[in-house]
Amino acid sequence: MVTVRPLAASAVVLQDRRVTPTVPVRPPRQVGRIHRAWWVALVAFVALVGAAAFRATPSVMIEPFREEFGWSHGTISFAISVNIMLYGLTSPFAAALMERFGIRRVVACALSLVAAGSGLTVLMTASWQLVLCWGLLVGLGTGSMALAFVATVTDRWFVARRGLVSGILTAGTATGQLVFLPLLAVLVQDRGWRSASLVVTGVAVAAVPLVWFLLRDRPEDVGVRAYGAPMDAPPSPVVAAGGAGRRAIGALTSAARTKAFWLLAGTFAICGASTNGLVGTHFVPAAHDHGMPVTTAAGLLAVVGIFDLIGTVASGWLTDRFDPRLLLGVYYALRGVSLMVLPLLLADTVHPPMLFFIVFYGLDWVATVPPTIALCREHFGASGPIVFGWVLASHQIGAALVAFGAGLTRDAYGSYDIAWIGAGALCAMAAAMALAIRRGVVARPGVPV
Repeated sequence: MVTVRPLAASAVVLQDRRVTPTVPVRPPRQVGRIHRAWWVALVAFVALVGAAAFRATPSVMIEPFREEFGWSHGTISFAISVNIMLYGLTSPFAAALMERFGIRRVVACALSLVAAGSGLTVLMTASWQLVLCWGLLVGLGTGSMALAFVATVTDRWFVARRGLVSGILTAGTATGQLVFLPLLAVLVQDRGWRSASLVVTGVAVAAVPLVWFLLRDRPEDVGVRAYGAPMDAPPSPVVAAGGAGRRAIGALTSAARTKAFWLLAGTFAICGASTNGLVGTHFVPAAHDHGMPVTTAAGLLAVVGIFDLIGTVASGWLTDRFDPRLLLGVYYALRGVSLMVLPLLLADTVHPPMLFFIVFYGLDWVATVPPTIALCREHFGASGPIVFGWVLASHQIGAALVAFGAGLTRDAYGSYDIAWIGAGALCAMAAAMALAIRRGVVARPGVPV
């Protein structure tokens, strides 16, 4: 009897194992001394820079389009506004698609769309083709790799250092967009705008194999935990329940019932209006109105991109340590003051006060993104990346409206002064809205709030 019981117990155990088989899981491991999450972040950074390249072209191509095709500022700005709006509206659906089909597939397809849209512009002869290629195709492609992609990567691969990584990846989107400007401006001036479009096509195409072979969807795919995750942290879901569209709409429906969502969406709409929509699109032609060469103005925006890298990474570091609401309030208030002063600084040459504006605006350019992602995570938990996609949609709607409206203002009054002052006033409003957001509950990874 003494020997039978263990055998019986073993038989029961074996029988249970036959009924409920277990799936072997590879033990967590690291590649060398560097966690795999950092390599994923590096590939994501390169892909974001590649996608940002085409979004750098509008401001240096407005004048060449006017000269070759005779299109007005308003007509060209409309195509830009379509691109900017789709960049935002695509983002939440792309975040849901990444949950359903994986990050790698969605990003590779997005880069292919960017390459197709930028390449086809060299064949256009009518303004509707500009809207189709520059607005629709590139808007959908870049929107699929928007800042919701940043939120998805950081939420899935990082638990510790999320704010810092959000800042680094966000800086890649803006820095890539602005640093490409001098190269594009020189190409447009020396070889024509078609050469610049083809260069952007090449950058996007070159990034596709990098993404396909090196980017991975989940830490568990390579046998590791998310960076900084505790031993008992639940794994990332392999497939999200339901369709991607239903997931995106469901997250919006739930978030829209909260005051925090509308405050975040409102502040981020003003963020887009004061960066991509106004400065990113119209700074170069506005400076050219005052006699500054296009290449010089584009160079100043490149400097904005360099300091944006510093400012956004620093903002991510600060977000890990301080109240993100207070950070947003400070960022928007200082941005508003600088925009109201800008009309006094524009001239035919670069002088010290203009350099001070460029450095300051670079530090503040997208410093708002890490605190906004953090607040989405606090208030909306596991749905945070998709909700941030909807918040980003408001960012791009604000940018699109101001990109179009500033072009109309320039056509009507011959100056951008009203646009600069109006954007400054909106930033003051955003500062007050940010401070009105209540603190949420910090969600644990994988646990919805």
